Amino acid sequence: MPESLILVHTQGAVRVLTLNRPAQLNSFTGAMHAELLPALQAAADDCSVRAVVLTGAGRGFCAGQDLGDPAMNSSDGGAPDVGGVVERLYKPLALRVRSMPVPVIAAVNGVAAGAGANLALGCDLVVAARSASFIQAFSKIGLIPDCGGTWLLPRLVGRARALGLALTGDKLPAEEARALGLIWQVVDDALLMDTALALATKLAAMPTRALAATRQALDDALQLDYAGALDLEARQQGELGRSADFAEGVAAFMAKRAAVFKDR
Repeated sequence: MPESLILVHTQGAVRVLTLNRPAQLNSFTGAMHAELLPALQAAADDCSVRAVVLTGAGRGFCAGQDLGDPAMNSSDGGAPDVGGVVERLYKPLALRVRSMPVPVIAAVNGVAAGAGANLALGCDLVVAARSASFIQAFSKIGLIPDCGGTWLLPRLVGRARALGLALTGDKLPAEEARALGLIWQVVDDALLMDTALALATKLAAMPTRALAATRQALDDALQLDYAGALDLEARQQGELGRSADFAEGVAAFMAKRAAVFKDR
């Protein structure tokens, strides 16, 4: 039996998903997509999972799309069907990551290029090894950023820097990515997984329903004016205020004890 392209490991309430094509820097194939999306869905459906860590095997996180993969072939034998690959594979993946009911942390070890970079940036928090780098490699092969990159980049770093990253396709070291606000944290290589797992474990003990709602509210508010964002806050708080986690949080605060959150 060939080894799985997505390794699945559970540590407490944390599900770790590892892209597993290390010899190819974990570049995406149709077969890898066929394992990753169901693995994310399984984590979403499992009420015992309260946080997810996404990482890569070997010396890289993900080098983007494998351009030699049969998934790129068009049905008529003509030019590669890049748009079809984005529609069939990357769009569902990006939407699933962005709508997970629990926090998703990208632990970026080594290069994250092309769709691999934007897969990481689409996660809730990115923790990168000091040797990691991020490359919007699309312009070098005549394409635009995909896997959500056109939406994510200007919102993370502003239009000028987003254009600079996308047009030049230059390598961005992890420390510079953090300084720009593109990612959350940079740690020594040897500490990457311990740091990511500790962060995931911390978030798993928090009210995950509220954390997922926070992500959704911040994303939605980007499309609203100030009054609309205030309306959104009132609706979300109304729902969360009726939750068991809110009642538990208040009770724990009043009793000066640690809260035990269970909603999801």
